Amino acid sequence: MSVMVLMGSLELGLIYAIMALGVFISFRTLNMPDLSVDGSFVLGAAVSVVMSLNGHPFLGLGAAFIAGCGAGAITALLHTKLKIQPLLAGILTMLALYSVNLKVMGGRANIPLINKITVFSPFEEILRDYNKLGFSLAVLLLILFLLFLFLKTRLGFVLRATGDNDAMVRALGVNTDSIILVGLALSNGLVGVAGALIAQSQSFVDVGMGIGMVVIGLASVIIGEVVFGVSSLLRRLMAVILGSILYRLIIAFALELGMPPTDLKLVSAVIVAIAMAMPVFKKRLSVVKRKMSKTPHERSK
Repeated sequence: MSVMVLMGSLELGLIYAIMALGVFISFRTLNMPDLSVDGSFVLGAAVSVVMSLNGHPFLGLGAAFIAGCGAGAITALLHTKLKIQPLLAGILTMLALYSVNLKVMGGRANIPLINKITVFSPFEEILRDYNKLGFSLAVLLLILFLLFLFLKTRLGFVLRATGDNDAMVRALGVNTDSIILVGLALSNGLVGVAGALIAQSQSFVDVGMGIGMVVIGLASVIIGEVVFGVSSLLRRLMAVILGSILYRLIIAFALELGMPPTDLKLVSAVIVAIAMAMPVFKKRLSVVKRKMSKTPHERSK
């Protein structure tokens, strides 16, 4: 694998790690399957590109976060107020966002951002070829720091407790509907920021670029948990980031071996399936090891 491919994979891994942190909040912290990620990713990208075309790329990141929060809030309201199942609520939001994204993009399915100022442009003279990598790393570390502090606050503890046992939290007099609203809004807000960075990095936004984003985020979360462990909150957050980077390296390695780019989604699905099945594989392997360690007389019993 060449240095250029390695750096490109690392850059994408850092940006997608922001999305993976958002998926971590919904799938792991709140224990809710949120499929609106595919739509909020494109929404963040579209808002960011439109703002960049008007000469405000950095405001575009903030606007992408706010737009993503709005998408997550809609999913939460559909679930908490209208009592729609979380899975279906996410699907409905994702479906509605397709039309919303087209409206944000002025009815066009694709908007280029070539020769326009992006959030990476001011760092070209300082970091040169590593401007995207350096800025993405800085944004990721800032988000990691703020998210860790947030999850350590009282509201953060309640958010984590709601995912573990919402009935107990309600019994303590806490309005779990508000907690779910905050959690899903924050989750999709981070996804929107990731979409914004990807769009400005690749200099375009496409209405279909969000397909399969929830699978990529889930793959990063699961791979990180399986490979790096979940012994503490900071380690779990770091595992999500490292899982995202490892996932992109696996994809890059597969492409280097000659895999057609059209098979990326298939490979992603396979990686997620294998990662999710790892606990089963480990359990069966431990059973086999125990049997092999027994004497022939003990096995016959």
